[in-house]
Amino acid sequence: MEYSINTFEKLIKTCTEENKQIYEVMQEKEAYDFEISIEEVRKKVSANINAMKEAIIHGLISNEMSFSRMCGDDCRKLSEKYSQQKALFGKTFEKITKYALATTEENLRMNKIVACPTAGSCGIVPAVIIALSEEFELNEEDEINALITAGTIGYVISSKVAMAGAVAGCQAECGVASAMSAGVAVQIMGGNIKQIINASALALKNLLGLTCDPVAGLVEIPCVKRNVFLAVHAITAAELALSNIESKIPPDEIVDAMVQTGQLMSPLLKETSQGGLANTKSGILINNKIKNMYKEKRE
Repeated sequence: MEYSINTFEKLIKTCTEENKQIYEVMQEKEAYDFEISIEEVRKKVSANINAMKEAIIHGLISNEMSFSRMCGDDCRKLSEKYSQQKALFGKTFEKITKYALATTEENLRMNKIVACPTAGSCGIVPAVIIALSEEFELNEEDEINALITAGTIGYVISSKVAMAGAVAGCQAECGVASAMSAGVAVQIMGGNIKQIINASALALKNLLGLTCDPVAGLVEIPCVKRNVFLAVHAITAAELALSNIESKIPPDEIVDAMVQTGQLMSPLLKETSQGGLANTKSGILINNKIKNMYKEKRE
């Protein structure tokens, strides 16, 4: 059966009419679109799950700094803090924050990560899925289901806006990743389809207008730490949704608002590194320093 799923309204309608979960509908769509079996679809998703786990494992033990020397040891610092003083919000919070840092630092080291939906937002979905998988003792099948659901949320949003900071700012990267993670967190914690989509809506709604203003044009400042904050943001949205606290604005209208917000956003705040944090006094100093480093390297 051919599915046309480009809105959350259609996704919910399809799931309801066929009495299927989000991941079941999407894996069937993927199998149909690419003319492969559902087993092959799930095998590809499993490979992504394993790549996420590898990025986290390696990121937790590596202290390698980026070329700029600005980032690379934050995960170590956080781990050391937790070894001496537990997090205020417990073990799950510790894992989510560490795993998000570990993954994003692997990205800046140019090691293997899963772009979900982008490289700059690569730490959010893995941190939430893997941390909750460990805490709730999920099996491999559950993890695959979770990532398919997260991907479905991103897919629907991408039907209206490109996942790129250059197009709509970081709301279209880390913002979408947080929405994907919020929905999947609800699924892992036993929520229903309505709650899953509502969690995504709550997360995305509260990140509208998030700018993309990387210092020196690198995916480091503020990108690395932003992944940590928005992984936790996703859990907040999930907790609200599981309490049946609803977004008064429907999810598809929130996506429309994100598109409009991206169009209204100044080009200076869309990955050009000409405004925002990149144009602060410190940001300009860092940019000049990085330019000199590259110049010395070439010479």
